[in-house]
Amino acid sequence: MGTIFEDARRGIITEEMKKIAEVEGVEPEFVRRGLAAGRIVLLRNVKRAEKLKVVAVGEGMLTKVNANIGTSNTLIDLDMEVEKARIAKKYGADTVMDLSTGGNLDVIRRKIMEAAEPLPLGTVPIYQAFMDVANRKGAGIHMTEDDILNTIEKQLKDGVDFMTLHAALTKELAEKAVKSNRAEPIVSRGGSIIAAWMLEHDKENPLLSNFDYVLELFKEYDAVISLGDSLRPGALEDAHDEYHLSELMVNARLVKRAREAGVQVMLEGPGHVPLDRVVADVRLAKRLTEGAPYYILGPLVTDLAAGYDHIAGAIGGALAAAHGADFLCYVTPAEHLNLPNPEQVREGVIAFRIAAHAADIVKYPDRAMKKDIEMGRCRGRLDWECMINLALDPDKAREIRDQYGPTPLKSCNMCGSLCVFLLLDKWRKKD
Repeated sequence: MGTIFEDARRGIITEEMKKIAEVEGVEPEFVRRGLAAGRIVLLRNVKRAEKLKVVAVGEGMLTKVNANIGTSNTLIDLDMEVEKARIAKKYGADTVMDLSTGGNLDVIRRKIMEAAEPLPLGTVPIYQAFMDVANRKGAGIHMTEDDILNTIEKQLKDGVDFMTLHAALTKELAEKAVKSNRAEPIVSRGGSIIAAWMLEHDKENPLLSNFDYVLELFKEYDAVISLGDSLRPGALEDAHDEYHLSELMVNARLVKRAREAGVQVMLEGPGHVPLDRVVADVRLAKRLTEGAPYYILGPLVTDLAAGYDHIAGAIGGALAAAHGADFLCYVTPAEHLNLPNPEQVREGVIAFRIAAHAADIVKYPDRAMKKDIEMGRCRGRLDWECMINLALDPDKAREIRDQYGPTPLKSCNMCGSLCVFLLLDKWRKKD
């Protein structure tokens, strides 16, 4: 037996493929074909596959939502990050990514993985490689290629299921981008670490020059590579400029190499994109990668929503997913301002679950609309318990329902005795 990708290409329908089909409400052969073509990936590491929820991403799969959590090197509170992992799980995130940069990163990652289980866990290993060397040698810029590759291998051994690798940022692109007149030359933290290393050492991107070895590692653990977009637009004016698109072209070639090696791979996307270009962005990425699963941050459709970027991102995310994006990385109200607190993690998860579900109603109405139809019927009956239980955030729905105490009528306080369902009750057709 090979990787799930290789098994699918051999025509084998495995038990995992059957589980995906059952969870998604599709036929096993549909899953096999999608995996074989690289249009579907299964987020898991073989070291802990049996412990995990089945989370498949890609064509024909329901849109998934990721929650980013993790310490910074100025705010290290492991208990808070564990709480965030539990909140993300409680409120419906499909995956969690640990983006920690402060504290004992091995301990933090393992604790977050434990708290998030059975959700798949993602990381950005260049963060740990950089910070570990900074702690040992005084500056992360002194890390070696072996430091980076050994960190990837260590995290795979720990059971990390997918990793963001900024392999498509070439030295030439980095040199041009940092000297460009972009509003924000490089906004990717991982991309900026790689760029600084290349510029300091006058060497090519070690993730790119060692990509074949990286593929061997991921194949061994049958985990998923998520190709990062270092030059994604961090401002609307940078969207789809020459740097953004040049890196996308390199990533498209890396997708092909990963598939040829039998490794599951998905593509990451922007970023900040004007609303009228969101659909074009998705279609271009899908075209260049022959349908690789597309994992996007937002996209945020305005740069002015500080404090409400979860809303700006959910607007872009809903539109992108409705037209083919597969995986939404949430944005919280703290984006661009601070490390999110647990309540802001909850708000981000719910905002992007709404976006994902709205998109699935467009893509897969037969599967996605069942609860919406039920909700409409519950509202028509003024069945409050039914409505609350069907809500994407039942806790919030109940909190608002009860905010003024019990109501004297079956209706709510918005309309009171003028509730349309009470006014017309005498003449309505009953269930």
